[in-house]
Amino acid sequence: MRIILILFILLWIYILSVLYRSKNSFFYYLVGSVGLFTFSMIIIEPFAVPILQKNVAAVAGVIGDLTGIYSSYFNSGILFISHNATNLSLFIDFECSGVIEIIAFISLLAFFGIYDIYERVIIGFVGTIMIFVFNVLRIFIICISVYIGGMNIYFVAHTIIGRLFFYVCTVFLYFYVFTKSQIIRQKLGGIKHDNT
Repeated sequence: MRIILILFILLWIYILSVLYRSKNSFFYYLVGSVGLFTFSMIIIEPFAVPILQKNVAAVAGVIGDLTGIYSSYFNSGILFISHNATNLSLFIDFECSGVIEIIAFISLLAFFGIYDIYERVIIGFVGTIMIFVFNVLRIFIICISVYIGGMNIYFVAHTIIGRLFFYVCTVFLYFYVFTKSQIIRQKLGGIKHDNT
């Protein structure tokens, strides 16, 4: 399996080099981003998920302790909500860790030609922190919803309210990182639009 993965990575790098030399920016970006996302999910995801699970539970646990709404067992990646008749253990699993969203953001940014390498590193770091914070706030919203509404609201809180909050925040991040920067830095004819 490892040999096959290495062969696919080498093939991906070769295709990228061909696309780069032919100045085919769109396919270079597409193949680069999709390939980096795929290989990162295979190679990095198994190591990143346990770290993110504990960190999301720990940071969300600080908010839970401050508000008294839930307790955190961050070593196990578990949040425990106990209020009136409600007793719920919320396990921070693969989906709740935010790993997919972080890897997708980094993969898209890595081949986004508007920024130079230093800008990509800084924006990648800040964007990763922001996605992490959005995810922690999403978990908090789920927990406070269950605390107030009981077990009956868990499905709606997790599936709709929490995800809606998280994805709205992520759309704003993507707008500022990708769309707005593309518009500001685009060149029209001999005119370059800048912030200055």
